[in-house]
Amino acid sequence: MVALGSSPAWAVLGQSVASVAADQQRLRGELRSRAGDGYDVHEIVTGDGTLVREYVSPVGQVFGIAWQGPTRPDLGPLLGESFAAFQKASRTGARRRGPLVVRTGQLVVELGGHMRAFHGRAYLPLLLPGAVAQTVVR
Repeated sequence: MVALGSSPAWAVLGQSVASVAADQQRLRGELRSRAGDGYDVHEIVTGDGTLVREYVSPVGQVFGIAWQGPTRPDLGPLLGESFAAFQKASRTGARRRGPLVVRTGQLVVELGGHMRAFHGRAYLPLLLPGAVAQTVVR
């Protein structure tokens, strides 16, 4: 818990909706929520203009996270238990310029951008609610 308090924290994929309120407090951001078709979206806007969207299923699990803004989030807290799989998958293959895309059977992470304009998304395909397509996480 001490490590989480020393750096920006984000909702954790696969965890409960309670992580959204914790993120709002840690990020000192403004929280807006809206209902989608079969999911809820919680948006946190931080003081530096970073927008974090957290997608929550009807059973209260965070199944996706997207971000855009002038800073790149710390992916360790963002991906939680999926971070090790992301690290391993991102090390394989040839390095190239452009967005980084990692797809495993259990995790999808796409990130890109440039200085002061970063964007990305991460989701757990197995946690997507029934009729919800992965394209809603954006």
